[in-house]
Amino acid sequence: MRTLLTSIAVVLLAGSAFAADQTPAELRKSALELFKPLPSTTPSVHNNPITPEKIDLGKALFFDPRISASGVFSCNSCHNVGTGGDDNLETSIGHGWQKGPRNSPTVFNAVFNIAQFWDGRAEDLAAQAKGPVQAGVEMANTPGQVVATLKSMPDYVNRFNASFPDEEDPTTFDNFAKAIEAFEATLITPAPFDAFLNGDDAAMTEEQQKGLALFMDKGCSSCHAGVNLGGEGYYPFGLIEKPGAAVLPENDKGRFAVTQTADDSYVFRAAPLRNVSVTAPYFHSGKVWDLKQAVGIMGVSQLGEEINDAEAELIVAFLDSLTGRVPEIAYPILPAETAETPRPSGEVKN
Repeated sequence: MRTLLTSIAVVLLAGSAFAADQTPAELRKSALELFKPLPSTTPSVHNNPITPEKIDLGKALFFDPRISASGVFSCNSCHNVGTGGDDNLETSIGHGWQKGPRNSPTVFNAVFNIAQFWDGRAEDLAAQAKGPVQAGVEMANTPGQVVATLKSMPDYVNRFNASFPDEEDPTTFDNFAKAIEAFEATLITPAPFDAFLNGDDAAMTEEQQKGLALFMDKGCSSCHAGVNLGGEGYYPFGLIEKPGAAVLPENDKGRFAVTQTADDSYVFRAAPLRNVSVTAPYFHSGKVWDLKQAVGIMGVSQLGEEINDAEAELIVAFLDSLTGRVPEIAYPILPAETAETPRPSGEVKN
């Protein structure tokens, strides 16, 4: 923890190096020391070669509600690709209309995060895909039931065979997760900010450029940097001053539940900020709906500084430049059920 505090202090003290009146070229040079533009092609993922067949299979699985016990909820239910890659709820609604404990992060550009979930408990998108399926408050299903459902539909079996051609029995829960990972890796949203980083001076407005300079000058980029402007490290929420219980619930200690380390109490993965303007509400609690208010809370809690109204508006203008172009996604026609397909159940097990 001492190392974390020291590194953030150094960034804050160095903030004066970023001047709000830099030319676009000077601003770009400063920004490229902290941020990276999105790649122009689908990134590779560890131990999971991405193929067109696997992407198409993963897309079908992402939209198929039959992977939930009730037959109601799909991955898209909480990570809706039509509404910013999340569900725009404080916390998601799951099996038996139960309410989940945390706000649903966007699926867009999630492939660039160091780990998945607010507490980083899943090492990659494949591991993340397995979690909600088995969570009683979300899809409330089991790996065996998922595999039985998929194997009951010949079209799915054929798609798994084509996606994992070297395996004797490719229709498995592990491959289910890998296919979803392959599809999600394609959900990249290039934004005006990327065009600016790549050399287009006019891609961002003057206000957005001033907001970018301010974002760096204030030290926001000490946690929100890299290709996803966040998602690359873990930090205490309330580094300088803890927010009230309405924003930081006392019963959610974040990464502590994963590591059981006292220093990880109220520590969360820094939220990636791409598309943040269209993914309200904010924070893991989902209690803040206004982006300018969220900026103000972060100023006080993380930087120990009151961000005035004019500064907040400029930072929000910069954050607007992170809203990207969503890939065209046609809703898939899903395989037909058969007499062997397990029937849905809405039973809530305590």
